[in-house]
Amino acid sequence: MTAQSLLRRPYVRRFASAVALASALLSGAATAQELKLGAIVPSSGPFAEWGRTNTAALKMLEDDINAAGGVNGAKLKIVIYDDAAQPAQAANALRKLAGDDKVLAVAGPLTSSACEVTFPVANQLKISVMSQASSKPGVAAANRPWAFRNTIDEAVLAKTSVPYYKDTFKVKSVGIIYDAKDAVSTSIATRIFPGVMEASGITVVNKDKPLSFNTGELDVSAQVTALKALNVDGVVIGADYSQAVTVIREMKRQGFAKPVIGGTPLISSAILKAAPEVPIVAPATYYAGMKGDRVEPFTTKLTPILRKTSGLPPEIEPSMYDANITEIIQMYVEAAKKAGIANKPETLDADREKIKDFVTGIQGFQGWGGPISFNKDGDAVKAFYIVQGEKGAWSSKVRGCSSPDGKGC
Repeated sequence: MTAQSLLRRPYVRRFASAVALASALLSGAATAQELKLGAIVPSSGPFAEWGRTNTAALKMLEDDINAAGGVNGAKLKIVIYDDAAQPAQAANALRKLAGDDKVLAVAGPLTSSACEVTFPVANQLKISVMSQASSKPGVAAANRPWAFRNTIDEAVLAKTSVPYYKDTFKVKSVGIIYDAKDAVSTSIATRIFPGVMEASGITVVNKDKPLSFNTGELDVSAQVTALKALNVDGVVIGADYSQAVTVIREMKRQGFAKPVIGGTPLISSAILKAAPEVPIVAPATYYAGMKGDRVEPFTTKLTPILRKTSGLPPEIEPSMYDANITEIIQMYVEAAKKAGIANKPETLDADREKIKDFVTGIQGFQGWGGPISFNKDGDAVKAFYIVQGEKGAWSSKVRGCSSPDGKGC
């Protein structure tokens, strides 16, 4: 007897229909039991190391949350896309996460350049996005109400880091060198630090003609030679740590061990190994070795995971951006638990609106280093630390708060 002849029999047809219905119901149940969030990280390209550690940190957090029962009985699923730190690719990743994957909210992208292109798309699609690293002034403020940053404006941080740097190293003059291909690096070097330095009584010798290089450039000997010829007391480096390492190594080679200052992109233990004798000052909201009842277990658990991850250095340590992106996911999870998220296909738009409203008004959320809230510009109000790296380790020198009145941290 053929399959077609069997299906002509009424009881067989009824059984087949029942099986199909049960399968559909089970599929729907599986979907309802999964709560989807998205992440955009640069797992390839010039910032691949940060993207890969971000991915490992997110997977660790996903496992921890699901092991503890998930979110309102649903299994947490973090859908992660690589944007290679390319703005157009980041925007496309957001469209895919929002449209195809139907996530409730998105963590990332990492760079300010990618955020400047992606944040407007978030407003069009009406889905919350929150960067783990962007700190160029005004990027979230220009894209309210769906854009957030779990970071602090570099201009706010420099007003605390520069006075410490001046007093500690008796700096009266500085020279500037920066990565001209990176948005936040350019902002740090050409807009933020010149103004803050001069307001602090420090002369920026090459203010009108800062020295520059391009992302990925391996030979900066000419630029450092020119920097050394300025005869300055200190050096401002506008670059992320992977690019700044090239400059610092060349400074060491040329016997130019002047104290360095920069923004949050300098924070990495790797930069301290490039030239241990060169003092480095930078702001951070998290750094490996940071003390605290909440943050130390995070660092202790994540570090061995990173060191077993393919494509990462054997002595890698968690970065500030690993801490920031896991805080973002935790905030979204908190919103899902407390804002009445139904987590159904027909309530997706309403659920996204609820998450946005919850995050906008969040107060005292406990991050790894203390409470977090957001200002009207969508930037985090949280504690930060001016840290000094010397002889291979960071140490905290000044604690600050990103709110104007110093409250909320």
